[in-house]
Amino acid sequence: MNFPFYIAKRYLVAKKSHNVINLISFISVIGVMVGTMALVVVLSSFNGFDDLVHSLFNSFDPDLKIMPAKGKTFPDTLTVIKQVKHLPEVMHAADVIEENALLQYRKRQYIATVKGVSDEYTAMSGIDSMMVDGAFVLHSKGAPMAVLGQGIAMNLGVGLNFISPIKIYVPRRTEHISLNPERAFSKKYIFPSGVFAIQQDFDLKYMIVPLTFARDLFGYTNELSAVELKLKPGVREKPAEYKIKEILGPDFLVKNRYEQQALLYRIMKTEKWAIFLILTFILIIASFNVIGSLSMLIIEKKEDIMTLRNLGGDHFLIRRIFLLEGWMITIVGAVAGIALGLFICWLQLHFGIVKIPGSGSFVIDTYPVKIQTTDIFLVFLTVLAIGYGAAWYPVRFIIGRLVRNGGR
Repeated sequence: MNFPFYIAKRYLVAKKSHNVINLISFISVIGVMVGTMALVVVLSSFNGFDDLVHSLFNSFDPDLKIMPAKGKTFPDTLTVIKQVKHLPEVMHAADVIEENALLQYRKRQYIATVKGVSDEYTAMSGIDSMMVDGAFVLHSKGAPMAVLGQGIAMNLGVGLNFISPIKIYVPRRTEHISLNPERAFSKKYIFPSGVFAIQQDFDLKYMIVPLTFARDLFGYTNELSAVELKLKPGVREKPAEYKIKEILGPDFLVKNRYEQQALLYRIMKTEKWAIFLILTFILIIASFNVIGSLSMLIIEKKEDIMTLRNLGGDHFLIRRIFLLEGWMITIVGAVAGIALGLFICWLQLHFGIVKIPGSGSFVIDTYPVKIQTTDIFLVFLTVLAIGYGAAWYPVRFIIGRLVRNGGR
């Protein structure tokens, strides 16, 4: 057995002459354990929310979205657009028109984004699984229908009966500025068929209508503001994205799911690592117990240190013994903390112990959890680094001073 490791293990498990050293060592292990457990639980919770947001957005955002690099629209007759739609990697392609409009339902008004979609949108979107009222129907007996976000429905007061139509007002694109509001705005009526709830940003923004209805409303003929693509199962997204970009050239932007919600995903990652740094700082503070425990142990074992010196032990050997002692305290706390954190995550995953306040209005009622091996590995390395730093100070300075002063 390695001699420094053997001595360090004996010092760790053996009873000290002063009980306070045992107590401080135990507190050191508990402090490291609690900090490590908190890191595991919090990072796993952030991973769970990240997965939840991805699943919610995936029901609305397409795999890839084609938009013009300049301007708001482009004609649907372009050869490159038709070529992309017929690629073997593409399963569905939906034409889209998006414009802001003023909605009026009875006496209430609200500004929203009217999203006109082609018939393929129903097949490629998972929004029909997010309906909280009515059904995802865009045509009924030949008449166009609208599907509203829950936020829009609440602001307009759209109820279960849907007996009144929604009035939509948009500025006329082909008319000159007029003092007569009747001539300045185009107005159409549409009945709502259902309400969806995905995420607040979507629920407060979008009303989905048929593409032909949207074109007629906004005064377009064959223009599109985007083409949304759903890739076939098993198709790798990045190669397909690069291939489509090469076909379309610089006149178009092709955005994947992350790029469509880049700001939100960046904020979520920033929040995760900000919390990681805060908890790491707390763990650093907790590691001062390791410094205290190791310092008192070194002082208690000063006679052993001088004995090892007299037997030929050099500075490196003595420092290594007590450095391993500090590391062992840290490793015991880290392993116990990771095990306890994983156990808590398992309990939450299977039994949903911690509930989300006011979860009746949310898609889930308990905090989501997802354990990632890379996070566990990162937490373990972080705790080891902190433990090394906490052990280095007393080993470097106190042992050096004892040796220079002959054990006094």
